[in-house]
Amino acid sequence: MTDVSQSDLDDLRGSLRAVLERDSSETSVRATMGSESGVDRALWQSLVSGFDLPSLAVPEPCGGAGAGWSVQRIALEELGRSLSCVPALSVIGLGLPALVASADDAAVEEIVPRVLDGRTVVTAALLGADPVGDCQLSASRSKGGWRLSGTVTHVLDGQIADVVLVLARHDGGLGLFALDPRAAGVVVDPRRTSDQTRRVVGLMVDEAPARLLGAPDGGEAIAQAVRPQALLALACEQTGGTSAVLDQSVTYAKQRVQFGRPIGSFQAVKHQLADVLVSVEECRSAIWAAARALDTEHPDVQLLTHATAAVTGPAYVAAASRNVQVHGGIGYTWEHPAHLHVKRSRGSGLLFGSPAEHRARVTELLPLLAEDSLPTTDAVPARTTEGALP
Repeated sequence: MTDVSQSDLDDLRGSLRAVLERDSSETSVRATMGSESGVDRALWQSLVSGFDLPSLAVPEPCGGAGAGWSVQRIALEELGRSLSCVPALSVIGLGLPALVASADDAAVEEIVPRVLDGRTVVTAALLGADPVGDCQLSASRSKGGWRLSGTVTHVLDGQIADVVLVLARHDGGLGLFALDPRAAGVVVDPRRTSDQTRRVVGLMVDEAPARLLGAPDGGEAIAQAVRPQALLALACEQTGGTSAVLDQSVTYAKQRVQFGRPIGSFQAVKHQLADVLVSVEECRSAIWAAARALDTEHPDVQLLTHATAAVTGPAYVAAASRNVQVHGGIGYTWEHPAHLHVKRSRGSGLLFGSPAEHRARVTELLPLLAEDSLPTTDAVPARTTEGALP
C-alpha cells in the first residue's frame, strides 16, 4: 500500500468533483438513465484514463496502483455523490477483487490489465446477503472444458459486462467461473428496478462454456474474500450520496422563505439537518475505519465492514427522505433530483443484504474479535471522587 498525504487526497477529491460536476450533471445522469445500456461509457473511460480509477486499490503485483482503499474510498464517495452511471461498484467492488482473490495467475495476467485500461468490464454475481447459499448454477466438465447451466438471479451491470464471474457447484465443490454473457447458451434477462441509475440483470444459462478460476473448490473462500471490499465500496457511495442530499437540503433551506424568514431558521428544519450532518460524520468515520482495516489486513475486517454497512445504508435512506421533506411538494416531483437519491438509497441498501442482516452478521462475529481489539486486563478503572458531592 502506498502512503498518500492528506493534501493529495484533498486534491484527488477536488479534481474528481470538478470532473463529475461537469460530466455527470443531473442532465447527463437523466440522459444516461434513458439510454439503452444505462451506462455512461465515455465518462467511465475518462475516469479510467484520467484517474486510474479501477487500479487504485488493486495490489501492485497484480498490475494496480497499490494505493489502497484509503484512496479508493475518496473516488467512490464522489461517484456516489454525483449518482454517476458508471460500472464502478461492479468493477472495483466485485469483479477485480474476485479476480485477485482467485489467485489464478493466468487469469489475472490476461484479464486485469484489460479491465484497468477500460477495455473490459468485469463484474461478479455476488449480490445478496448469502451469494454462496443462493447459488443456482451447476458446472460439468467435458472434453471441451467446463459448461454451466442454471440461473443467476441478479448481476450488477450485467447488461454491459464483458466478463461475469459466477459461482457454480460441481462434483468437486463450489468454484468460481468466468462467463461470457454474450456466449451461446446465455440469455440476459433485464430486471425492472426503481433505481434507474443502476441496472441489474438476470442470466439464464444452458450448457454455456466457462473458465474455472483458481481452485475447483475455492468459490466460497473467494466470495468471503470479496465481501468486505464490496461492502466498503458500496458504503463509500452511500456516504457520498448522504453528503450530497445534505448539501441540497441546506442550500434549499437557506433559499426558501416562509412567514418572512428562510425555512432553515426554523428549529424543526435545523434539527433535521443537524441529524443528517451527524450521520454524514458517522458514515465517514465508519468507512475510514473499514478502509484502514482492509489496507492493513486486519483480522476483524469482516466485522468492521458489516458494521459499516449497517451504518451507511440506513443513513443514506434517512437523509434522502429528509431531503424530500425539506423541499416540500417540489421534492416529490420527477423534475426535481431529490427522488434520484431516494431511489438510489433504497436500491443500494439491499444489494448486499438488508441492514438487519448486516447487524445479525455483526452479532455473529463479535465473539471472534481479534485479541488486540479486546481489553488487555479485566481490571475496572478506579472512580475518581474529585468534584463529587458529599
